[in-house]
Amino acid sequence: MSTARSVVSICSVAMMMLGVGVVYGQNFPSKPIRILTGSAGGSNDAAARLIAGGISGPLGQPVIVENRASVALAAPIVAQSPPDGYTLVSAGDLIWLGPLLRGQSDAIRDFSPISMMASAPNVLVVHPSLPVRSVKELIALAKARPGELNYSTSSAGGVDHLAGELFKNTTGVNVVWVPYKGGNPSTIAVVSGEVQLAFLGVFLVSPHVKSGRLRGLAVTSSQPSELAAGLPTLAASGVPGYEIVGIDAMYAPAKTPAAVVHRLNEEIVRFLKTPQAKAKYLILGGEVVASSPEEHLAKIQSRVTTIGKLIRDAGIKID
Repeated sequence: MSTARSVVSICSVAMMMLGVGVVYGQNFPSKPIRILTGSAGGSNDAAARLIAGGISGPLGQPVIVENRASVALAAPIVAQSPPDGYTLVSAGDLIWLGPLLRGQSDAIRDFSPISMMASAPNVLVVHPSLPVRSVKELIALAKARPGELNYSTSSAGGVDHLAGELFKNTTGVNVVWVPYKGGNPSTIAVVSGEVQLAFLGVFLVSPHVKSGRLRGLAVTSSQPSELAAGLPTLAASGVPGYEIVGIDAMYAPAKTPAAVVHRLNEEIVRFLKTPQAKAKYLILGGEVVASSPEEHLAKIQSRVTTIGKLIRDAGIKID
């Protein structure tokens, strides 16, 4: 076969496959869609049900939420499912953080990102006995008393842990990490004065900040948050460039056709932009972040680079 004819044949096949993909996307979905997530009643479950209710009508098929004991158990099931868009997972950062914390180099190889859905900052809080009322004062105190201040976290490698290590890394302070088993024990530790500070979720600390049992200093997001009105960002409080937030998102198995991914993205983003979605996410403790699949992937890749370096520098690992 001549070179010219070979090129024509290859182009014809490519165009045919593209056409198949477009048609497949137009015909999708033709049966119910499953969204797997964590345990019933948790934030991932609530977010998945919110999205399911918002997209099932426009897609013309039932969208069923199925719970597993944790997202860590749900994710492998989705990763091993046929890449046809009918089995999805609604998850937080564990999807890409887990592989990083286990030392794997490709943190997103098993999934096709569909859209970010919501983000949530953590809040830097201190026990009121600590003589600081700003981030700058906390940094000065920590530098004057190296190794004497402790911060609690809910687990190794969680957003609260990474927030603490990023704070240490960017300010040069020496505060000691004290891990607890869960968000509530970590919160109780700082409320009781067992530790002096923490970077905790908004809903965990809000009642204690309002009652005066904790003092809120700043949020970990790059912009002020509706969830913690009145608090500045760490970036604007003497720690330039500081940002770390939890992000909930939707994923399909790797190699899901682009036309299917974009069809799902179209309906998810349409729903996320409604006032109803924004209001309900605020109740769940998140702020809506709608994105294209490409933006979602770029965000993960950026975070893998920056957070991956932080994990390696701090020596954070999980089994």
